[in-house]
This record gives sequence, structure tokens and C-alpha cells, in this order.
Amino acid sequence: MAKGDPKKSKGKISSYTFFLQTCREEHKEKNPEVPVNFAEFSKKRFERWKAMSGKEMSKFNEMAKTDKIHCDWEMKAYGPAKGVKKKNPNAPKRPLSGFFLFCSEFCPKNKSTNPGIFIGDEKLGEMWNKLSNSKKQSYITKAAKLKEKYEKEVTDYKSKGKFDGTKGPTKVARKKVEEEDEEDEEEEENFRKEETSQ
Repeated sequence: MAKGDPKKSKGKISSYTFFLQTCREEHKEKNPEVPVNFAEFSKKRFERWKAMSGKEMSKFNEMAKTDKIHCDWEMKAYGPAKGVKKKNPNAPKRPLSGFFLFCSEFCPKNKSTNPGIFIGDEKLGEMWNKLSNSKKQSYITKAAKLKEKYEKEVTDYKSKGKFDGTKGPTKVARKKVEEEDEEDEEEEENFRKEETSQ
């Protein structure tokens, strides 16, 4: 079982991990007084693992399959994560950035010349960087207008909130929308970081 929640499954164990556990147990039986330097031990065992035949590995693969079935069963019994929140389908959708507007416009037009290209592709990032400032500015301006529209929709959405009959909008509904907005901003920021790191 995992540290945080005693009911949660510890996760699947790979066939290689089962192999290492078996080797460690064998080592302890043969040399109970000798401490194990894990780095050296695992390097030697990895070489042995690579040299193993499929027949020898099948024992550990079978152990991993059995553990996967057990782990899946534990996770079903555990149930869904309690902290996960579903997004409201009626919430306004975040607008695209200038770069994604460029991608969504470029991809359909040039599918025939670049069949493997997709929105957010590295090649599109290079093309975006090579665009002149005036062409980039048109996409950035469109994105700014869409963002303004989005912000108005969000304020309208927040002001409506969720109604429970006679009472007005609940604070919980507003809080959820704000959390969804923060999650969306984090997702977009992570995507941008990945894009710049490539």
C-alpha cells in the first residue's frame, strides 16, 4: 500500500523489479552478513538481465502480469481519486494564443505539402519564429480580441454561478471557475515551456 492513503495500491511492479527482488533475496541467503551496495549490485544484475533467455524471463514476466491484475483490482476497489475535479462543460473555453491561431490556420491550408504536420508541431514553432513581426502581430491582435471576449464571458459566467432555487449564486461555483481558470493557465504555461525547451 502507498504511504499517503493506506487503502491505495502501491502500483504495478515490473518484471525487472521482480528479478531484482529475487536476486537480493538470494544474495541475503548466501551472504547474510555482507551489506549490498545497491548501485554495483543493480549494474551487475542488469547485465545478467540482458543476457537472460526468454524462457528465464518468462517467470518474472508472469509475476508482473499477476501483479498487474492484482493492482488493477486494488485500484477498482479503491475508487476514483477524491481530489480530481471535473470541469464544467458550460464554462467558457480559454482562447487560443497567437501561435495557436497561426497553427490552426496554417495546418488545414498546408496539409497536402506537409502531411505529417500537426498543431503545436516543432516545425510550426520554427515557422512562427521566422514570421515577420507584422504578420505575427495580426495573430497576436486576434488573440487579444479573443481574450477580451473570453474575459467578458468569464465574468458573466461567474456572476451567474450555480443556483439552488431560492438562493443566489453560490461561492463554491465561483471558486470552481477560478480554479478551472488557474488549471487552464497552468496547462498552457506547461505547454509553452515544453515548446521552448524543444
